[in-house]
Amino acid sequence: MPDRRTYAPHEQLVAPGRARPELWRLIAGLIAIGVIVMGANMVLYGLVNMLASPEWSAGFTSGTTADGLLVLLASFGFVILGVGIAARLFQHRAPLGIIGPPRLALQQFWRVFRLLLVLGALLLILPPYDMGVPLKENLPPGRWLLLLPLSILALLIQTGAEEVLFRGYVQQALAARFRSALIWMVLPSVLFALGHYLPEEAGANALPIALWSGVFGILMADITARAGTLGPAVALHLFNNMIALLIVSLPDSLSGLSLYMLPYSMADTEHLRVWLAVDFATMFVTWLLARLALRR
Repeated sequence: MPDRRTYAPHEQLVAPGRARPELWRLIAGLIAIGVIVMGANMVLYGLVNMLASPEWSAGFTSGTTADGLLVLLASFGFVILGVGIAARLFQHRAPLGIIGPPRLALQQFWRVFRLLLVLGALLLILPPYDMGVPLKENLPPGRWLLLLPLSILALLIQTGAEEVLFRGYVQQALAARFRSALIWMVLPSVLFALGHYLPEEAGANALPIALWSGVFGILMADITARAGTLGPAVALHLFNNMIALLIVSLPDSLSGLSLYMLPYSMADTEHLRVWLAVDFATMFVTWLLARLALRR
């Protein structure tokens, strides 16, 4: 575990919560966030079921149509709203403080994201030139390009919401109460992994996928503590989800905005586990690149 000097920038995120570090505040805040998100989604789903066709509603629920997935990803804005309300009510914090100094967060986001874009370009032009199996075309290239700005914006809302909740609200509240990084790094990452544990969809792959998510959460907690803002973590998360949801997606769900689809499902152990190993390696490379970007 890095020494405290490495994580000194984290203090600017944590300090505002030290005046009210009681665990009951975090628990009450999470309950409030859950109530707000569930209530808002009930209204949204009710409107969709009332106004849209059954086919559109099904595409929205599964994320297998472009417009449905755009709305689904944008609905993560309810999480950001819930975190802002909970932070104000229970920690008496300014919601923007969870992100860190806005200008610095934006600067760090761009420094990390542009380096990741270079990595992405290299991965596209260097061998191997496929994923071991023929890919299935999904969206026509022209429509994919037309939707790309909206797709990235929707993904930014989704990834930003997850970072604001896990590396923001939960991590910072725990760090205000506990000095040990093992607590404020690992516990939010366990919660993050549980949110990605999908045995009904992933079958025997559910545990490896959840493990990947847990490790990803720990690395995002580390980069947030090193940076003192959520900017780099959002950049890493956005880059990862752009590849998984906009370039090559799995056909089970959340495939509505991708250019290509893999010909096998999330539950396919023969093929998916090979690429999970590649994903683990890519995850560590992107984390190291983010650390390099922060040092420049």
